Amino acid sequence: MDWKSLLLMRYELGLLAIVLLLIIFEIFSSKKQKENLISFAIILFAIHTLIGFLPLDKGELFGGMFNTNALLHFFKGTLNVGVLILLLQSADWLKDTIVQQKKSTEFIMLLFSSLLGMYFMISSGDFLMFYIGLELATLPVAALVAYETSKRISAEAGVKFILSSALASGTAIFGISLLYATTGSIYFDVIADVLTISNLSVLGFIFFFMGLAFKISLVPFHFWTADVYQGAPISVASYLSVISKGAAVMILMIILFTVMKPLFPIWTKIIYIVAIATMFIGNLFALRQQNMKRFLAFSSVAQAGFILLGFLSYDQLGTATIVFFVAVYIFSNLGAFGVVQAISTASNKENIDDYEGLYRTNPKLSLLMMLALFSLAGIPPLAGFFGKFFLYAAAASKGYYVMVFIAVVNATISLYYYLIVVRAMFLRKNPNAIPYFKSRPYMRLGLIIAAVGILMAGLYSPLYNYIFSISSSF
Repeated sequence: MDWKSLLLMRYELGLLAIVLLLIIFEIFSSKKQKENLISFAIILFAIHTLIGFLPLDKGELFGGMFNTNALLHFFKGTLNVGVLILLLQSADWLKDTIVQQKKSTEFIMLLFSSLLGMYFMISSGDFLMFYIGLELATLPVAALVAYETSKRISAEAGVKFILSSALASGTAIFGISLLYATTGSIYFDVIADVLTISNLSVLGFIFFFMGLAFKISLVPFHFWTADVYQGAPISVASYLSVISKGAAVMILMIILFTVMKPLFPIWTKIIYIVAIATMFIGNLFALRQQNMKRFLAFSSVAQAGFILLGFLSYDQLGTATIVFFVAVYIFSNLGAFGVVQAISTASNKENIDDYEGLYRTNPKLSLLMMLALFSLAGIPPLAGFFGKFFLYAAAASKGYYVMVFIAVVNATISLYYYLIVVRAMFLRKNPNAIPYFKSRPYMRLGLIIAAVGILMAGLYSPLYNYIFSISSSF
């Protein structure tokens, strides 16, 4: 292995270097200097994000355990942009709350460690690397969910997440063991060549799919989502909603489209049923929510159902559509969560009723929230419209016209409950509305990047064309 080969792990080595630098900074800095840790981490990660978009060769390491290509390279860069936005939006909360508890370094290290696990997971070439990445991505998040130790609801959310996650991981590895018993290998390319439809292979796939369905919050494996989102800090709920879910969708797509392609007559039926259930359950339960974090939790469940439409087109079109929608979803959801974070930091209010009259006191935040929610609903010309349109096109290309109709019905339902929040902000009057406040620079920058992403990903169509062109390398 030479230096050029190691550069194939540029994302992983770069992020590991940042974590080590943060440890050194924590050990040797004074108490006053530690207050600058958040800015230091944001600057380092911004550099890491920019470097990540430099060209990278296609290749593999460790005998095929680790792979990289243009599509994976782009997706890791997209995850980096999402985490950078999240860090910017969380900076004020970290400075006001976590720094005082002397836990800011640990928070950022756990966040980066989880992202490092996602890098390895989506670049895995066998189930061993996949599982190592999965656990590295999951265990730090369990600590982050329960990070606000002074709140009982946060500790409860942490317990629920770790127990549910342990069960999901155990289910996934049991499915992997059945696939190994069927094929005699854990390497993706070998399994793809010898896998056939049999009772044991189908059972192994079902258990494996159940484990990943938990990470994506697919029905009926979504029960943890709302409680964990509500109990976790907003930044952690945001991370679970976009970054963790995006990485899980990516690796599921890779495994289904390559390793499990011989089983596609089986898994397309499962995807079809799960997609319908996920869209309806997510949307119908979102209608009943009053807490914004629970509201966005069920919204993210419904969005996961829409993502599954792309899986029904198991070709280059489906691949490009899924990656594009996840990129759009990251900007849209981070825009919504960013506004919730800003309002919660300033006023400690998180219910929909608290947003009544918000436009009269904080018009810019209201407009950004409306922009994000309309993008999630799929209103043109925002990015979410094109994301959903391409998903419908992918499903229709394989003849799933009934599924497309069901998805359009659910998009209509989602528009209704997104308009509930918009109505509260713009049409409702509230003498005790959240008073005007000015977000600090990091938060403003994070919200601006999310807004630009929502607009540019919709209006700048070459983004989809670029993703489609690199999907051929997958």
